[in-house]
Amino acid sequence: MKIDLETTQKEHVCPACGALTKRIHDYRMQTIKDLPFQLKHCYLVLKKRRYACSCGKRFYEDYAFLPRYFQRTSRLTAFIAATLHDTASVSSIAERCNVSVSTVNRILDTISFHRPTLSRTISIDEFKGNAGGEKYQCILVDSVKHAVLDILPSRSQNFLTSYFRDIPKKERYRIEFFVCDMWRPYTDLAKTFFPNATIIIDKYHFIRQTTWAIENVRKRLQKTMPANLRKYYKRSRSLILTRYDKLKDDNKKACDLMLLYNDDLRLAHYLKEWFYRICQNPKYSQQRKEFFDWISTAEQSKLPEFEKCAETYRHWSKEILNAFKYAHITNGPTEGFNNKIKVLKRTSYGIRNFEHLRTRILLTTR
Repeated sequence: MKIDLETTQKEHVCPACGALTKRIHDYRMQTIKDLPFQLKHCYLVLKKRRYACSCGKRFYEDYAFLPRYFQRTSRLTAFIAATLHDTASVSSIAERCNVSVSTVNRILDTISFHRPTLSRTISIDEFKGNAGGEKYQCILVDSVKHAVLDILPSRSQNFLTSYFRDIPKKERYRIEFFVCDMWRPYTDLAKTFFPNATIIIDKYHFIRQTTWAIENVRKRLQKTMPANLRKYYKRSRSLILTRYDKLKDDNKKACDLMLLYNDDLRLAHYLKEWFYRICQNPKYSQQRKEFFDWISTAEQSKLPEFEKCAETYRHWSKEILNAFKYAHITNGPTEGFNNKIKVLKRTSYGIRNFEHLRTRILLTTR
């Protein structure tokens, strides 16, 4: 679709001498890209005037909707910048707006985000970004306000140390809660740079240790089963992993029948159910007592899988108890943002430029 445009003639200021002139020197036709209209590419065919001044200067009139030397309108540029908030690929945005991919990337380069001010809670996690020559990138989230604070190009301890060191001490000492997964470098950094913060291990990361333990028990026992029984236990593993109280009556009977096969499996299922009940107990004092009772029982269970799990829990007991005590603070918002990052990466078939990846993530999560 093409729309012919012509502006009203008026006096213009000469950029050379500053005098006013209305004398027209000549005209030229310029085709300008504009917003798509009813799913069609739209062009403005502008009849541009060139004015002549008494000093000999020739100049084109100014247009509020068209920047100098541009062949697209200002509102098209603003529309492209707004579309970058979606989890769409740069190529699809370029095709929709009738511009090249490099044009969209140039607009993306004009958008920048400065390091934000930290609030009282900070969550950290890594995600597989494959950008800037690094396999993993880091995301910082305010888990209380559910907002992405920053995206870091690397999860290495050297980089994180230099990054947190640049944050003013007054701001770092204001952090009350530091949420992370069970990776020791994160907790070491928290103790060094956020000494007033309570370190919390996200529930998902320590609860899945119990899930992995009972899964490994099942896999170990399956190796001793006949072929048909082995297939049945593998296909019906959800009956063992699901909370027993949430199973329907028929599934409860099937689960009871599966547990009759072996004492180790029954004990593993009992430990799993017990730990899940501990996690759902609203009273912290009871949780603390039962947590250490569970560890002692698991250590004496003679199940290698749960002995290893108990060792992990005892090693991280302080941080896990903090998770019980402050149950409302988790890494859930961070995992949600990570899922959105995966969608962005999948629709874009990967983003190799880290600055482009960081800007797109910060745009799509706001």
